[in-house]
Amino acid sequence: MKIQQNIVQLLRKRGLTLGITESATGGLISHMITNVPGSSDVYKGSVTAYANSIKTNVLGVKVETLSQFGAVSSQVAEEMALGGCRLFSVDICISDTGIAGPGGATPGKPVGLFYIGLAEGLTAYSHEHIFHGNRGENKEKAAYAALELLKSHLINLSLD
Repeated sequence: MKIQQNIVQLLRKRGLTLGITESATGGLISHMITNVPGSSDVYKGSVTAYANSIKTNVLGVKVETLSQFGAVSSQVAEEMALGGCRLFSVDICISDTGIAGPGGATPGKPVGLFYIGLAEGLTAYSHEHIFHGNRGENKEKAAYAALELLKSHLINLSLD
């Protein structure tokens, strides 16, 4: 079974809804979830917030957070996920922000650096990943990392 099918089943079993806020993956995570028949039972929507103005104006990422930490940061990933929970009125939202490459690297932030965020209610956390591949490979690895994070979160919930 594909990971996204497992996620839809876990969401359905737990009675939870999902939103997705993406940046560097450009909608790939949403595409993967919506390829699952019946995903509309649990998946409510997504925003591809590529521009910082969308991150702030649509998702509510603080301008101060972007100024202090940059768009590719754990703080922005977490604020994007929290904003998605509010925007879509969902139980869980996953997010990503990163540098897919080949350009875009800055001192301390190499190509392949991604932050994957997850919010449930008012709580958010994120994980840092560094992938080594071309642009497409980095986006795909980040999308799978987001799905793995979500699956792990859902499995841990079902143990309660």
